This record gives sequence, C-alpha cells and structure tokens, in this order.
Amino acid sequence: MADKSQSCDHKCSSCSSCNDGSCHEPTAKEIRFLAQMANIKHKILVLSGKGGVGKSTVAVNLAISLAMEGRRVGLLDVDIHGPSIPTMMGLKGSHTEFANDCIIPPEVAGIKVISVDFFLENTDDALIWRGPMKQGAIQQFLEDVEWGELDFLIIDCPPGTGDEPLSVRQILKGDTRAVVVTTPQEVAAADVRKSINFCEKLDLPVIGVIENMSGFACPHCGTITNIFKQGGGETLAAKAKVPFLGRIPIDPLVAECSDAGVPMVHKYPESAMAKAFASIIQPLLALPEE
Repeated sequence: MADKSQSCDHKCSSCSSCNDGSCHEPTAKEIRFLAQMANIKHKILVLSGKGGVGKSTVAVNLAISLAMEGRRVGLLDVDIHGPSIPTMMGLKGSHTEFANDCIIPPEVAGIKVISVDFFLENTDDALIWRGPMKQGAIQQFLEDVEWGELDFLIIDCPPGTGDEPLSVRQILKGDTRAVVVTTPQEVAAADVRKSINFCEKLDLPVIGVIENMSGFACPHCGTITNIFKQGGGETLAAKAKVPFLGRIPIDPLVAECSDAGVPMVHKYPESAMAKAFASIIQPLLALPEE
C-alpha cells in the first residue's frame, strides 16, 4: 500500500492512497478505538518462549505492584486456550457487563481485568479456535472494552510467538513494549531467546528480561537459597543486549495465593517476592509517556 501524506484529510489529492482508493474515512469505531488507546499510556506484553516459567504469575504481580504504587492498571489475558488470570485474580466464574455498546470489565484491587473466561458459559469448555477467531476475540478485547484512562495495560500472552502476541502487536501497531520472562535453566532460556527474536523482527521494544523462580525464599526467615542454577536470565539479557530487570525467588506461598485468587504481593507485601517486584517495576514507572 502506498504511504499516505501526513497532511492527508482523506479527501485531497495530496497522497497516492487517496488516488488509488485505498484511503478511506475512519469509521466511528476506528475513531473510538484510537481515542481509547490514546487514554492508555503504556501497553506492555508479557512474553515467554517457554511454558511453565510463571509468566501469568509475573503478569498478575506486575499489575498488582504497579497498582500499589498508585497507578491505574488494566490486565488483559490473551491466553485464549489456557486462561489463568481469572483464577489468580479471584474472578473465576465472573462475567462482564455491557453498557453503551461497550464491555465493562470486572475490577479487583482497582485493576480492570478481561479474559475469554468471562464470556464462556462453562469455563471447562475447550476453545477449539484457529488464528482468525483468536484474532477476532483479541481485537474485541482491545476495541470494545471500556478500559478508560490507564497508566498501564499489562497483556498476558500464551507461551511462544504465535497468533496471540502477533495479533496484539498488529492491532496496536507501534504503541507497545514487552517484558520477557524466563527461568534460570538454559533449556528455558534457549526457548525464550525466540521471544526476543520475535520482538526484534516486529520492532517491539523489550523493556527487559525477568528471571523467575530464581532461588528459594524460606517462608520463615526469608533467606534465598539457590536450589537451581542461577543467572540464565541475566546471561540471556546480556547476549541480547536488553536490560535485566531482576530475579524473583520461588516461594511456597505463591501456589496458595494463586489458588485462593489473592496475588502474592498483595497478601504478603513484605515477602522477598514482593520486594523483588517492587524493584522490577522501577524501569516501568520510569517509562516516558507515549
């Protein structure tokens, strides 16, 4: 498609797009979407090339940590086939409401949350969807949800570099950044490199790498013990020339909190994990406004 002139008013002959018919008046829906996205300062994808690295746990606790700093936060779950955000946020079985042709997301701890789970009659049903259906659902989550004014929209993606993160990037175009999650082991870091390559190919800026499950935090004294190899995330970040945001220790209370629907950093704000997140979010808080 030919490039439009920056001064194009969709009526003039100043650009080739108008002449070849590819330029069109923006629809009311497109105008509303652009206005809505302009009200969200930062859209951040949480990515990982490997399953089982605790990516959704990171997304939830990033959102909570930002909200605890007084920021306005939304949390979008685009893991269409395996959504876990509703359970972790205590919203299992919740549904959305509709008003003024918009989807009104449920809120918890001041965070607006959307997941495909909220639209299913039976959350145990398997969604056997191909790419176009997933893209349509993600587009609806971004276009039709009343997000309001937000400082951060945290977008939890499924593992890998498939339809979901690609759809988000294409819909939001240049107005996004990414956080990449790994664990210390080389087998995980090797797959996570693909996520960083994905970001490079799509010109998606990477805020940094988080090394999750890095050491064991004793629930009694808080001492961190390295029961697994350490440093895979930091090494990965150095090789990819992206920032290393920090390490998050394993804490047995994480599973308890996730099952109970109470994010760890919210219930245990003095834990080693909460303190790690408080440090990790500092580069996010320092991001320039779009």
